[in-house]
Amino acid sequence: MLAGVCVAGCVPEEEPPPVRSGAEVLVANDFESLSDQRVGLIANHTARLDTAHVIDRLAAAPSVELSAIFAPEHGFRGTAGAGEAVEDGRDPRTGVPIYSLYGETRRPTPEMMEGLDALVFDVQDVGARFYTYITTMGLAMQSAAEADARFVVLDRPNPLGGTYTSGFVLEPEHTSFVGRYPIPIAHGLTIGELARYIRAEGVLPGVGSVDLSVVPVENWARDQQWPDTGLDWRPPSPNLPTWETALMYPGMCFFEGVRVSEGRGTERPFLQIGTSWSPEDARRVVDTLRAQDLSGIAVDTVAFTPRSMPEAAPSPRFEGQEVYGFEVEVTDRRAVDPLAVGIHALHAMYQRAQARGDTTFVSRPEHLTRLAGTDRLLTLLRDRASPDSIIAAWRDEVEAFRDDRAPALLY
Repeated sequence: MLAGVCVAGCVPEEEPPPVRSGAEVLVANDFESLSDQRVGLIANHTARLDTAHVIDRLAAAPSVELSAIFAPEHGFRGTAGAGEAVEDGRDPRTGVPIYSLYGETRRPTPEMMEGLDALVFDVQDVGARFYTYITTMGLAMQSAAEADARFVVLDRPNPLGGTYTSGFVLEPEHTSFVGRYPIPIAHGLTIGELARYIRAEGVLPGVGSVDLSVVPVENWARDQQWPDTGLDWRPPSPNLPTWETALMYPGMCFFEGVRVSEGRGTERPFLQIGTSWSPEDARRVVDTLRAQDLSGIAVDTVAFTPRSMPEAAPSPRFEGQEVYGFEVEVTDRRAVDPLAVGIHALHAMYQRAQARGDTTFVSRPEHLTRLAGTDRLLTLLRDRASPDSIIAAWRDEVEAFRDDRAPALLY
């Protein structure tokens, strides 16, 4: 029998059932879990069901009163740049007020919570600890607990899958808005599972008492990465335009702490890294990375010029200047280890800076420490530790986290 040809008697393989987000499940159940409640919705542009936004479905539901909308970093429409303050406003379709949670106010105030029976959270996460949507969620859980309101998470798949866990576990003294919880950089949890973990571990004051419920994703398995879900990719923030950028983001984001362009202001953020060195320096870095035989990627030299991109990178580093470095192509998404790639790449660039006598390479040491969640990364780099020994430094704590997270898992 020819491979792939079905002849008499053979049964064609059935298509797997489609993955359905928690929002789709909520709508399919006629909003039963929110019936007769006044609701505040924390959402952005990713909270969609096919062509409709969850806001429009909630506003049209006769049994639910949508009373407030809360916007995380990048805004309700997802167009504000990284770190850019988000303003209050009003939704033109529904007339419902929109409150910013990424400005002077970082969580719903008692005044905003007044009269609400439930806070509903529907935001697509990327599975990295320093992605700020999960910090917003935890702070909102605090507000819900203080207001004696329910907190309902409409779950969505973790784009990296549910089995990949890697990176230093955050140390309490390095807590910030880009790192709020004692979890690895890649935590392998859906946003609903993370909410369950936050409540169970009591990592924020008051969250242990919040009335939490999660509307689960249907037909998603832990070993599924985003391309396996059949869902369309909607960039959760302006600089993650493709799933491949999100895949590499947990490791390549370290470069925000050093004097390079991490690709902002180009079409390939977090897939290409460059700085004001020479093409020969770039070649030496690439030779070093190729010698490591890193799984699942191909590495090559690159030259690029960051440009102002109003909704993604209004003022990128090295704007208008040609920079030289390396680019990454994902060749096997299941084999690649994004954190390992990031550490090897950062190490290669750091060693090249040392060879050049470049004392300004680590331009933002405090930010690099915040991203790593520990000062050990910078210490190990300065002590000339190998990339493999840096990676080995987090293995035991990641294994302990995997045990701790087990009760929170839904899938």
